[in-house]
Amino acid sequence: MASIKDVATEAGVSVATVSRVLNDHPSVSADARTRVLAAVETLGYRPNAVARSLRTDQTHTLGLVISDVMNPYFTELARSVEEEARALGYSVIIGNADERPDLQDHHVRNLLDRRIDGLLVSPTDGGSPLMLDAARGGTPMVFVDRWIPGVDVPVVRADGRAAVRDLVAHLHGLGHRRLAIIAGPAATTTGSERVDAFREALAEYGIPLPDTYIGQGDFQAESGRRVTEGFLDLPEPPEVVFAADNLMALGALDAVRARGMRVPDGIALAAFDDIPWFVHTDPPITAIAQPTGELGRAAVRALVDLIEGRPPESVTLPARLVVRRSCGEPAPPEPPPAQSPAVRSPVRRSHS
Repeated sequence: MASIKDVATEAGVSVATVSRVLNDHPSVSADARTRVLAAVETLGYRPNAVARSLRTDQTHTLGLVISDVMNPYFTELARSVEEEARALGYSVIIGNADERPDLQDHHVRNLLDRRIDGLLVSPTDGGSPLMLDAARGGTPMVFVDRWIPGVDVPVVRADGRAAVRDLVAHLHGLGHRRLAIIAGPAATTTGSERVDAFREALAEYGIPLPDTYIGQGDFQAESGRRVTEGFLDLPEPPEVVFAADNLMALGALDAVRARGMRVPDGIALAAFDDIPWFVHTDPPITAIAQPTGELGRAAVRALVDLIEGRPPESVTLPARLVVRRSCGEPAPPEPPPAQSPAVRSPVRRSHS
């Protein structure tokens, strides 16, 4: 029976190229793809995943534990992970932690029991003993979006500090001075990092961030609603609420509307983690966008490098500010009315 090495030899390419062709990876040239498919047909090669697993002690399966599948950010992240893994010859089993450390450990334990080849995790907390044992015990692992400080594991994430600084500069330019934040859990790196970045950016403009303007959320919508209600009850409510993730921003929007107020007339709203829905709210929400698809693909590549014995790389990509109209930005100018095509009168010819 022909092997993948036989196919590579017949086609005059590497084994990795054959794997990419068989998994429909877009990076392969048309010529190489044609030669590989011809070699597969000539040799009658058929991949056998079970036999491959027994020979190599690999299942070609990755585990992905995400923090909240209901969060559109993590849904998009999971999709990009699955697509890139499939292109590289791996399947993915997904576990949803629902922002609960106990559920995170449940999924990690089950995935390890299934003999996955490697694990992608967006940690829900500072690291349970199970997570730390897996990371330090030789399980190929990559942290994506969030990470556990002090654990020697590749990290693929976005750096939002510059984008938060851009947001604060934007709000300052609009005349806002009382700015509040709905923070994520302090036990997560993204939760603490976004508050720190916000505080530092405000300090550059001499704007304080009092404790009353820091509301503790949990990256879910209900906490955004609850914290915003507290802000609105203050003797001097903030002019702007910055929600540290998209679900908390939607909760904040619900709280404002429940008071019969409008964004941005009653209070302005901005969010971290842009999502497609934000362009459809009234008004569209100003947000910080992460390169979610790129993060998912980079995380898979780092994990596969680790599994296949190549040195993996940590990756940090920049987030960016997307300005819309939820913070009092001027509306875009109305397009000029369409001009009707000129109607030409028929030419009357005189007859002599």
